Amino acid sequence: MWVRRVIELTGWEPLGLSVDWAAIEGELGVPLPADYKELYEVFGGGVFGDSLYFLGRDESPAFDFLTQWRLSLAVDRDGKYGDVSAVEPYTVYAPGGRGLVEWGSTEWADEYFWLIDAERPGEYPVLARSHDVGGWQRYDMSTSEFLYRVLADADFEPFGMARYDLGTTFEPGSGDPVDGRPRL
Repeated sequence: MWVRRVIELTGWEPLGLSVDWAAIEGELGVPLPADYKELYEVFGGGVFGDSLYFLGRDESPAFDFLTQWRLSLAVDRDGKYGDVSAVEPYTVYAPGGRGLVEWGSTEWADEYFWLIDAERPGEYPVLARSHDVGGWQRYDMSTSEFLYRVLADADFEPFGMARYDLGTTFEPGSGDPVDGRPRL
């Protein structure tokens, strides 16, 4: 239902990407939320409303979900800075553990994650933080509902973008096709 609302809101024509979910989820060690997988197949990676960066599938690393997760995990595990994590008081999710996996952000440095626990597959609360407000906010809703509310609900504090009247368009992350189809 919420994925359909995001599609209607943006006027986007679904890409219908073919994705090897077994390989992606095998690397992560957990299944991903079903609605996120649908968003990923419909949109790939790119930008909503000229401001919200959605990690999905993209030829460039900037919007590629797995590439960004691997980079975040490598940085989080790098002992050069001690036990400090960029997602304190959490850590970046590592296979078999518990931690955060980023799926989106904004140009204002808002960040959107799932809290994933390998011992509790199927539970994906959205954790978000706004550097303007500080601190983590937990949302027990689907990825697509959270995304829709950010884009369409001006009263969705502190993350609602509708109050800025930026539009609800979607632009693919790169000009390169991810499935052999040209981008318009």
